[in-house]
Amino acid sequence: MLKSSFFFTLLLMCLGSISTANAQKAPLPPNGQQDRAFWVKSLYKISYPVIHHLAMGTLKQQMPLELGPGYYSDAKQFTYLEAIGRTLAGVAPWLALPDDNTEEGNMRRQLRQEAVKGLNNACNPADPDFIRFDIDDRQPIVDAAYLAAAFLRAPKALWAPLDSNTKKYLITGFKSLRTRSAAYNNWLLFAAIDEAFLLQLGEQYDPARIQFGLEKMKEWYAGDGWYSDGPLFSMDYYNSFVIHPMLIDLLSVLVTQKKSDTATYHIALKRMQRYAEFQERMIAPDGTFPVFGRSMTYRNAAFQALAQCALLKQLPETLSNGQVRAALTAVTKSLFAGNQNFDKNGWLVLGLNGHQPMLADAYTSTGSLYMATLSFLPLGLPADDPFWTEPAAPWTSVKAWSGQSIKKDYKVNY
Repeated sequence: MLKSSFFFTLLLMCLGSISTANAQKAPLPPNGQQDRAFWVKSLYKISYPVIHHLAMGTLKQQMPLELGPGYYSDAKQFTYLEAIGRTLAGVAPWLALPDDNTEEGNMRRQLRQEAVKGLNNACNPADPDFIRFDIDDRQPIVDAAYLAAAFLRAPKALWAPLDSNTKKYLITGFKSLRTRSAAYNNWLLFAAIDEAFLLQLGEQYDPARIQFGLEKMKEWYAGDGWYSDGPLFSMDYYNSFVIHPMLIDLLSVLVTQKKSDTATYHIALKRMQRYAEFQERMIAPDGTFPVFGRSMTYRNAAFQALAQCALLKQLPETLSNGQVRAALTAVTKSLFAGNQNFDKNGWLVLGLNGHQPMLADAYTSTGSLYMATLSFLPLGLPADDPFWTEPAAPWTSVKAWSGQSIKKDYKVNY
């Protein structure tokens, strides 16, 4: 009995960021459905302004334009496509769920319908929110890649309902990206996923851009689940922002289209699972996580790789659904239980936890911030999935810092 009470006290301390003394007087921790409701509320709050205003033709009019110090380009050419692609990449698995008459289902249906309407608007030259891919800059390679990820994650919900003119415009736009080269780092995966999207559609694609990205990722694998972001290793979250999730999405298309063998996919998956173990261990008992490397204004997108393992039902054997959900819920609460990361109109502000513009990079604008949706991928699992129904459990740092037994950690050799 004492052991059980101690367990729940620790769990409450972590999920609510409260002291042990207070935890002893608190109610039982929220169950999975309450966690899900909080996730849904948070994702809706983040994504609604982008999707709704795009549907209304008022995105460019209403979205603020805040720039990181030393921003070096014309943000108006990029920031709106950034916001659209990044928002949809994270919300796509959730929008792909079937309709129902629950409160969540009604929210999901509204966003999906507005997302389709907004994409049709964005591809109409007469619309105020018209977006272009053929500008004289390589940034659209990145922004298109997140849009491609959204279509690959929710083809029936987001691609199939688009009108024929929109589809033609997008296909032409993706092909136009070949006039520019990607940066010699994680950007090679952006160029590759753009082509993989065309391949999935049965369109003419450039296999060289795909193969170059794959070969470089193989060359840049540093070991123990970590990739180097280019020839030199960088200690940041780009293994999660981009590399692991996009590599898995890319190889999934190639396997489906019989352009790659399953063994290559499974090696990449095992590496992502190993990296996910590190990600889970990075989450502190209070739901905070280490601040290091560039692009910290992408906030909880730092945990896209862990979230994608959960979505694919491929969490490593060392991690239970309950502990991963509890850990990611703690992160989400640390960032979005309050309003510190939003302006008065509900748009994300530059910063990690609050308005911290000095933390933004020279390539960061308001649209860039919508990477935050990428940690919500498990919402693509239905509410009765074990990820949501298993009891919450303490994650590794909770157990480690409260004297509980934890699994020792050793490197892997794949």
